[in-house]
Amino acid sequence: MNKFFKSPLMRSIVPHFILGVLLIAAFRIIMGIEYFTGHIWQFWGVVTPFFFGGIIAYVLNLPCSAIQRLYTRSNNRVIKKRSRALSVLTLFVLIIVLITIALNFIVPAVSKSVTTFISEVENYERTLREWLDTVQTWELPSFLPDINEAAIFDFIQEFIYNLEVGGFANSLWQGIGSTARALFTTILIIISSIYFLIEKDRLKDYVKRMIGAITSAKASETILKYSQKLNHNLHMYIYAQTIDGVILGSLMTGLLLIFRSPHALLLGLILGFVNYIPYFGSIFGTAFAVIVVAFTQGLTTAGVAAIFMFIIQQIDGNFIQPRLLGGSFSLSPLLVIISVTIGMNYAGILGMLVVVPIVAILKDILDEYIEAREYKKLNGGKNGNGKEQGQNEAV
Repeated sequence: MNKFFKSPLMRSIVPHFILGVLLIAAFRIIMGIEYFTGHIWQFWGVVTPFFFGGIIAYVLNLPCSAIQRLYTRSNNRVIKKRSRALSVLTLFVLIIVLITIALNFIVPAVSKSVTTFISEVENYERTLREWLDTVQTWELPSFLPDINEAAIFDFIQEFIYNLEVGGFANSLWQGIGSTARALFTTILIIISSIYFLIEKDRLKDYVKRMIGAITSAKASETILKYSQKLNHNLHMYIYAQTIDGVILGSLMTGLLLIFRSPHALLLGLILGFVNYIPYFGSIFGTAFAVIVVAFTQGLTTAGVAAIFMFIIQQIDGNFIQPRLLGGSFSLSPLLVIISVTIGMNYAGILGMLVVVPIVAILKDILDEYIEAREYKKLNGGKNGNGKEQGQNEAV
C-alpha cells in the first residue's frame, strides 16, 4: 500500500487533487460570500464594545501609568502591590469629577450657544440672501459658474428639515438599536476598558510570549522592536495633539471673546477637538468658525478674525506643534495629506486619527530597508557583520 502511494503516478496526481480541492473550496466561499460576510459582521457586532473599550483603555493608559508611578513611590507595601488597581480607580474618579464639572459649567454654556445659533437660523438665511443678491450684481468673469440661489436654499431647507424631523439623529444611531441596547453597549465599553487597564501588563506579556512561540527569534525581535516604536509614536501623538488642541482651542476661544462672539466657547471646543485630525481638522474648524462669525457678526468682523486665526494657526503649526511632537513625525505635508485621505476612506474618523503614527513607522521600516540595501551594494553584497549576502539568505 505504501508503495502504491509513493508511486510516480500518485505523486503526479496528488498535487492536482489538492489544487482541485482548493479551487472547489474557493468557489464555494465565493458563491456563499454573503453567508461568510454576514457571520463576520455578526461577530464584529459582538466584539465591537470590547474593541472600543480597548481603544479607550489605550488612550487612558497614558495618564493611568503616570498615576501608577506616583503610587509605586509610596513606602506602603499594600499600595505598591495594588498600584495598578489604585491608579485605575483614581483615574476614573478624576474622569467622573471632570464630567461633573463639564455638566455643570461647560455643557450649559455650549447648550445655550447651540440653542441661540439655531434660533437665529431665519436671520442667517436673510443675511445669506442679502449676500447672494450683492454677489449677483457684480460683473463676474464668464468662466465662473452662476450662483444658483434657489439650489442653495433648497439644500439649506432640506438640511434644516432633516434636523427637525430627527433624520440626523436616526442616521447617527442607526445600527445601535434601541435605547436599552445602546445603554448596555456603553456600560460594556466602560467595564471592558477598566479591565483592559487593570490587565494591561498581563496582556502585554502574553502577547510577547505568543509572538515568541510562533515566530523565529529574529522575527520576534523585529516585531517587538517596531511594535514598541509604534506604541511610543501613538502615545506621543495622542499626548502632543491633546496638549496642542487645548492650547489652540484656548487661544481661539480667547480671540473670539475679544471679538465678542456669542459662540466663542463652542467654536473653541470644536477647534480643539478637530485638531486631532492633521491639517484638515484645523483648516475645516477655522473655516467653520469664520463662517459662524460672518453670519453672527458680519463679514468685516469675520475677515479680521480670519486674519488673526491664520496667524495663530501659523504660530501653532510652526512653533508649538513641532516642539510637542519632536522628530518622531517628520513627514512631508504631502505624505500626511495622502495618508489622512487614505485613512479616512478605509477607517473613517478613527483612521484619520491614527494613520500618521502608523505611516511614520512604515516610513522608518522602508528607510531602514533602503539603507540596508544601499549598504550591501556599496560593500559588495556584505551586511554590517561582514557576511556575504548569499550566506545570509542560505541561513
